[in-house]
Amino acid sequence: MKISDSMIAAINDQIKAEFDSAYIYLAMSSYFENEGFQGMAHWMKKQYKEEVEHAEKFIDYLYQRGARFIVPEIAKPKESYENALEVFKTAYAHEQYVTSRIYKLVDLAVEEKDYATQSMLKWFVDEQMEEEDNTSSIVNKLEMFGSDKHHVYIVDRELAAR
Repeated sequence: MKISDSMIAAINDQIKAEFDSAYIYLAMSSYFENEGFQGMAHWMKKQYKEEVEHAEKFIDYLYQRGARFIVPEIAKPKESYENALEVFKTAYAHEQYVTSRIYKLVDLAVEEKDYATQSMLKWFVDEQMEEEDNTSSIVNKLEMFGSDKHHVYIVDRELAAR
């Protein structure tokens, strides 16, 4: 069964969102490097690489289905923040946004009875559950510790182990 034009367009749009996400995390990594939080910078750099991998998964899927990938224009992300908590709250909200986008793709695949795309998207649904859990966990720790620099340092060291 041929993939629909609407599904191709939706996946291409998601690829753009994945590359936008990668740039957001790269900018967050840069922010943390400049603030002296190498552990958090490392964690965000890993996120950046994961988002690029997600985009590549979608690209490969389009090629597998005989569809065309359109190279997107990438938006310039925010570059400065108030503190680590704001960065991770932003990351968590962004992951929730990406999850909503994945769910819309699933809805479209179900509506179109595109079982191959539904199967492929299951991996992304599971991945988003993990992404939201990871970022919300860091937000919770940073909220619990407040602005206590000692505890923020501990979180930074913990994230360096990723």
